[in-house]
Amino acid sequence: MQSNVGIVGFGIYLPEQTMSAKEISDATQGVWTEEAVVDKLGIKTKYIASQADGTQEMGALAALDALKNTGVDPLDIDVILCFGEEWKEYPLTTSALYIQDRIGATNAWGIDVQNRCCTTITTMKMAKDMLLADPDINTILIAGGYRNGDFVDYTDKDMSMMYNLSAGGGAVILKKNHNENVLMGSHIISDGSLSRTAGVEIGGTMNPISDANINEAYQSLRLMDAKKMKDRLNAVSMDNWYKCIDRALEKSKLTRSDIDYLNILHIKRSGHRAMLKDLNLNEDQSIYLEDYGHLGQIDQILGLKLAVESGQVKDGSIVCSIAAGIGYVWAADIVKWGPISE
Repeated sequence: MQSNVGIVGFGIYLPEQTMSAKEISDATQGVWTEEAVVDKLGIKTKYIASQADGTQEMGALAALDALKNTGVDPLDIDVILCFGEEWKEYPLTTSALYIQDRIGATNAWGIDVQNRCCTTITTMKMAKDMLLADPDINTILIAGGYRNGDFVDYTDKDMSMMYNLSAGGGAVILKKNHNENVLMGSHIISDGSLSRTAGVEIGGTMNPISDANINEAYQSLRLMDAKKMKDRLNAVSMDNWYKCIDRALEKSKLTRSDIDYLNILHIKRSGHRAMLKDLNLNEDQSIYLEDYGHLGQIDQILGLKLAVESGQVKDGSIVCSIAAGIGYVWAADIVKWGPISE
């Protein structure tokens, strides 16, 4: 049998506190009505992190959940690839190593990887390549936390595309020659011309936090060049997504007609429906994360976990996961769920 890399299982952590569509509407000071938040932005509820829900800790809690769900011994983990965000408990600490210690994976080494909301697909590709290339690596844990919604200023009209930012942690365990839930092709496209069109504007070396801007700094996730970003995304974004999907399928020796389930990040409702239509899929072939919001790179883990639990993904299902991250990056990968035949 040809060497393969398969998903052993998942873990998820969600904070206790939530924010409703009405609360989002109120935070915009009425610019967005509750109905518009639900119908257009596609948010009924999203999750809000408490002070205890640090990015690193949520990643660790998700990793512990994955170990519990799969029965994998943490001592069998060889590598931890952490997709946790840069907004974390302590700057310049390594999140993968925090997770290593919290879960007792003393035989592993770890590294942090960042590709914004594309990082789960990115780290899964990296994990597959590492597992197939290195005979000493057999099991990789991908894990991390996300709470970038802390920085959102709901009175900034340009930021409506990020009102959905939620909070939580996710984890995936991948194993060489698992012979189930096989990770097939993937494809990633980036456009560096957009690298500084969005981000946290205050708090880095170019614009440090000061006494004068400290209150503004913690709500300074912004479109720093809104026109350039929106114009460029309107011109290339959907095409780049479809290029990623088609190339990932091609590498998997499949076509669009083979897709059984679209594992899509949370985007506005009309965009979600348009993509399903373009791919000739119905709404039962995807889960819209309106009750969760956008958990960044955790959307792909959450969406697949929910679909397996609901039976929308079953043995033999071809799953196409897609993501996009500010910067700007687009990505897709393909998983064939269930055991593989000889």
